[in-house]
Amino acid sequence: MALGRGAHKSIPGSLMIRRRRNVFACDRRVSDLLIVIALWTILVNAGLMETSQARAQTSPTPQTDQSKSVNNAKPDKRIKRNYGFYEPEPLDFNDHAGYVEIFDGKTLKDWDGDPDIWRVENGAIIGESTVEKPKYNSYISYHGVQAKDFDLKLEIKVEHGGGSGIQYRSQTRVPWQRPLPLGQKSVNLDWMMTGPQADFWFPVSPITAEWTGQFYSENTSLGILAWRGQLVESSAGQHPKLLANIADRNALGGYVRVNDWNQYFIMARGGTFIHVINGQLMAVYVDDDSDSSNNKSGMIGIEIEGTPTRVSVRNLWIKKLN
Repeated sequence: MALGRGAHKSIPGSLMIRRRRNVFACDRRVSDLLIVIALWTILVNAGLMETSQARAQTSPTPQTDQSKSVNNAKPDKRIKRNYGFYEPEPLDFNDHAGYVEIFDGKTLKDWDGDPDIWRVENGAIIGESTVEKPKYNSYISYHGVQAKDFDLKLEIKVEHGGGSGIQYRSQTRVPWQRPLPLGQKSVNLDWMMTGPQADFWFPVSPITAEWTGQFYSENTSLGILAWRGQLVESSAGQHPKLLANIADRNALGGYVRVNDWNQYFIMARGGTFIHVINGQLMAVYVDDDSDSSNNKSGMIGIEIEGTPTRVSVRNLWIKKLN
């Protein structure tokens, strides 16, 4: 029932007092609540500031700033993608920062091989075997450095037939176990190498062309361990196991240039070996046997095999990590 004007005059005094007390209590509660909210806001803001400061102290510099700080001058060549992510900088085959050149383009200083096979011509190491003067299987080894973990860059081409390969972590003067090519009766162990090899063969040979890019253990019982297009792992006392396929083996052959220079990039890290030709991953081998012949420091070398064949190698650079 609604009350008319002046009706409040008839409300008892005690009731009015109680109402005023309730109003004051409500006002006090509202005031207390506002104070709590204000204090909470201050604490939250302080916490956010501390968190931001902590993040600023512990988080890396944003990528844009980070790129400017690298060597104070290097441009950022990464490929920017969505959501602030970047693809890595592409491999610059001509970037030799941290590398050492192991062939001067003019002489065979620190190289040792059969002088009837190997020579320098037009800035490249040339190995040649002809029908008139067949030289079968031989190597030229670099004695200026021993390396276990490294990056190696070079350019290579094989013409007329036959094949080659880049030896690494390899030794000379190891008794020869492999069968000798037909017509070859003996070998000079100073010019033979034992150890891991990144294979490279004349690209259009019907059988041997598929060997280009694979991981091969020269002059051991291990032989081919990771064929082109494979990721393979092995351990002590176990046969190698295929873990994954990189791509179709024949399709990968399309990346190999015929009668032209090919860029070979070889990585060795512990028991992991990676072969890349012309920017394309060809084979990965992981050797978990610490006692394996593949897991020892050694020399770099170049192979020649077959007749007729002409092997050319230039621009050899190594970045030794240990």
